[in-house]
Amino acid sequence: MSAPTAEPAVLGATSEVGPLRTVLLHRPGAELRRLTPRNNDQLLFDGVPWVRRAQEEHDAFAAELTARGIEVLHLDRLLAEVLDSPAARAELVVAAVDDPRLGATLRRTAAAHLADLAPADLARALVGGVAHDELPGARGLSWELMDRTDFVVRPLPNLLFTRDSSVWVGEEVAVTSLAMPARHRESTITAAVYAHHPRFAGAEQLYDASLEHLEGGDVLLLAPGVVAVGVGERTTPGGAERLARRVFARGLAHTVLVVPIAQQRATMHLDTIATMVDVDAMVMYPAVADSLVAWTVTADELPDDEDTTDLVVRGPAPFVTAAAAAMGIDRLRVIDTGLDPVTAEREQWDDGNNTLALAPRLAVAYERNTVTNAALEAAGIEVVRIAGSELGSGRGGPRCMSCPISRAPLQAPSSR
Repeated sequence: MSAPTAEPAVLGATSEVGPLRTVLLHRPGAELRRLTPRNNDQLLFDGVPWVRRAQEEHDAFAAELTARGIEVLHLDRLLAEVLDSPAARAELVVAAVDDPRLGATLRRTAAAHLADLAPADLARALVGGVAHDELPGARGLSWELMDRTDFVVRPLPNLLFTRDSSVWVGEEVAVTSLAMPARHRESTITAAVYAHHPRFAGAEQLYDASLEHLEGGDVLLLAPGVVAVGVGERTTPGGAERLARRVFARGLAHTVLVVPIAQQRATMHLDTIATMVDVDAMVMYPAVADSLVAWTVTADELPDDEDTTDLVVRGPAPFVTAAAAAMGIDRLRVIDTGLDPVTAEREQWDDGNNTLALAPRLAVAYERNTVTNAALEAAGIEVVRIAGSELGSGRGGPRCMSCPISRAPLQAPSSR
């Protein structure tokens, strides 16, 4: 874990663009080396990345953040530290072998092997997986019939995208419920870190992995008190509804905008088509800018029960209109990229709209999306360009790869 030079920042975030103080990343490692043309689709990658280059790209990303005074925490290091806790070890070993493919005999063998590992080795096994031929003393029918190229404990290459398994809303953290089977264990790791690491002592958990599907890439903090939730391939209406009830009951938001998005790989999350780059501006995929709608969800009375209170649902209305009304601004500016349809589709596929705001009008973006980046700069947004030719093979950009742990509150908006 990166050692802070001062007192740790207060946990939490109320917007997408408040000055970033602390962020959680995961440097890709052995789990990416497990990807092959045979399994990359199942593990949700669109190709087999060059791992050393992906690590270099990620290191450069982290260095850009550190150079701007942002504290970078690394998930694998936090994980190794919490594995000194017997409770955390037990939770994560049970989760790792909770797989119907294994059968009772192989499950016991795998659990015993993991339980004997030192914390750093166990962290590597939980993230990088355990292959068929890497398990000492393995036996049982399931192991005998398993393909020698298969995994007893599957790797987690998508752990790179730390935004998805948790999101902070105010001073509480939602550990999310990931929809795709290849990603289920990511939430168990994130939950263990938040529950057992002293850095997060006392942090309240707003959501957990046992609830309806909800992924962090679908949750945008548009402004203090206003949360947008995309509903599509990964987040269900039930997940959006559950989150709305909970943020209302805990006083973390007054309005939730529920935004349907296409259930497609290219638009798996709301943040693949739109991200905030200023207090009143976002970059958005041109193909959806005129058609995106939102349902506005509120509660007329302060809920007395976070899971059963009645919600008030209004809409649909154009997303930008509903967002501006909820945010209390005259209009939400959409950065007009002016892209022709082919270029727009290419840059959206390459996560051109998936930016990470470091502060108002300062955002990190992949360098390859040249036209989108030029449009951002023309609109007054400073762009920090990073390489992502290998990192992007999992379909995720700078926002996907980062979970803000602490952002400074926004100042009152000034006229520009």
